This record gives sequence, C-alpha cells and structure tokens, in this order.
Amino acid sequence: MIILKQKDFDDLLLAMDGEQNVFIAGCALCATACKVGGQEELDALEKRLADAGKTVTGKHVFDTPCRAGGVRDGFKAHGAAIEAADAILVMACGTGTQSIGDRLDTKPVHPGCESLFVGEIKALGRYEEKCSVCNECLLEMTDGICPMTRCSKGLLNGPCGGYSADGKCEVDPNKDCAWLLIYERLKARGHLDKIAAIQPPHDHSGHQHPRSYRWPKPERPKKKAKREESA
Repeated sequence: MIILKQKDFDDLLLAMDGEQNVFIAGCALCATACKVGGQEELDALEKRLADAGKTVTGKHVFDTPCRAGGVRDGFKAHGAAIEAADAILVMACGTGTQSIGDRLDTKPVHPGCESLFVGEIKALGRYEEKCSVCNECLLEMTDGICPMTRCSKGLLNGPCGGYSADGKCEVDPNKDCAWLLIYERLKARGHLDKIAAIQPPHDHSGHQHPRSYRWPKPERPKKKAKREESA
C-alpha cells in the first residue's frame, strides 16, 4: 500500500489562502489505513478548518480516488457540495489527488498528504518500505527479500564489506543487512544455489515517466465457419 502522512496544517491553510469554502475528499484505502484520510480524520479536519475560519461545504471518503469510475460516482453523490466549494482538499495519495483534479478543471485541488513509499503495515502507525516498484523484480532469486529496496545501497549481488559482525547495515546500524537476511533464508530453504547467479546491473530505463500499463486483451474465440448445406 502507499504510505502517507498528513501535511502540516499551517501549510494547508497557506495553500488555501483566499479560498473560503472547502470540500474535503478522503480515501477508503491507503489513506484510511494510514489514519490521514478516513472518516474520522475528515471529521477532525473539518473542525480544525472551521476553527480557522473556513467553511466546509461537504466531505466524502472516496472508495478509490485513484479509480476514475470511483471519482465519478463520488462527484454524482456530492455534486452540489463540490460546486459550492472554492477548492478541494484531497486527503489521499498524489495519484488520487490528480484523479480528482483532472475532473475539476475549474477548481483548485490541494494535496493534503505526502506520499512516502510503497510499504507494509507492521502495526498501526508503523510502516516499512518493502518494494521500490522498480520494474525488474528479483524476489524469485532471493526468496522474497528485495535487495533493491531493503539494502541501503541497493546492491544486487551480495553484501558490501561494511556490514557489522552482528549483521547490521553499515549505512544504518539499526537495520539488519538485507543480504545477510537473504543468505540465511536461502540457506534455511536449501536454495543457496540461487545466490550464485550473477544479476546484471539494474535497467533504470523502466523508470521513465509517466509510465502506463494496459492488461492484455483476451483473445476472442474464433467463430465457427458455417457448414455449407449439402445439396
């Protein structure tokens, strides 16, 4: 999931300077899980905005603000409140903010959150980055531990010479060396032969932006030829 944190409230007010009426949009997925864009957070934000002199025309937690269809459905349900607003404050990731903004060309849309990384929820309020969305997944070769992300240097063919005797990272002594974790896992599973394979340098051309992807269209079954009627 995308890990988020709320922007500083004073920065939000500065961004909305001169805009009196505000509609607040949230997200039922990542932003809700990160406690920045769910119903509880929108209610609290509405009160803070009111205390700061703003008028909240409405609020809505979109099921999936990064899905065009979900945005359209939310607009239909709250069209009047959105129309009455001078601006939209979006408590979601950057993609959700843009999805909403692309459908509101006449109104300013303000991002209320910082998108940090793709991560795992360890516990409420505790998140860890596990995937860099690098377009060249190596998890098959390491039995599920990403060296591109979890190694502080992004090394692809084993550890550097600086990891400590207790297995900690040279860059961050609070973190375990990712390659030691990989080695121990492969050894425990009898897969150490995988570590002998030399990985080529990462191809960063896959990180050209903006990226897009379409599911391959399934092939339609061929129509059976009509059998000619016998004379």
